[in-house]
Amino acid sequence: MIKLDHLAVACTDLAEGTAWVEEQLGVTLQPGGQHPRYGTYNTLLGLADGLYFEVIAKEPGAVPEAGHAWFGLDEFTGPPRLANWICQTDDLAGALAKAPAAAGSARALTRGDLQWQITVPDDGSLPYQGAFPTLIEWGAGMQHPSARLTPSGVRLRKLEVSHPDASDLMQMMDLADSRVEMVTGPFGLRATFDTPSGVRTLA
Repeated sequence: MIKLDHLAVACTDLAEGTAWVEEQLGVTLQPGGQHPRYGTYNTLLGLADGLYFEVIAKEPGAVPEAGHAWFGLDEFTGPPRLANWICQTDDLAGALAKAPAAAGSARALTRGDLQWQITVPDDGSLPYQGAFPTLIEWGAGMQHPSARLTPSGVRLRKLEVSHPDASDLMQMMDLADSRVEMVTGPFGLRATFDTPSGVRTLA
């Protein structure tokens, strides 16, 4: 089974993307870190219920060790927007066996004492534009990153994932998360949050 782990806003400029999320949600994000393999860096927000949120961008001047970025950032243009949802599993190999080929392969990564395996297509794109989740398996016995973040008072109400092939995509994942709703329609991601300033939506 897979369940939601975290959400990602993509942007071309990390400061701009962070400011946009802070304005939309009325909270302050925390510094994140760098991902040398893919030439990116991020800022973070701790959410309720063991979730977290990241804003991610290509790091200026960084040369990705993999030869490309991830999360579709090599092709990303336009203003900041919700671009990816990442689901955790205790059996990444099993989840990949059911997933479409477009999900990519498992890649082992580390940062400090964090260890994880995550699916990344060979070109760093997002499977089905981002309608199929990135899959992640954290290292055994490791504290989840959300537990290391300052609570923000923000809770995810619902993530709506829209795609013309939504029903087919659902058959390719064992999703066990009532917060996620897959709907048939033009591609889009829409997340609704309870925040200290009321209900807010990011898309």
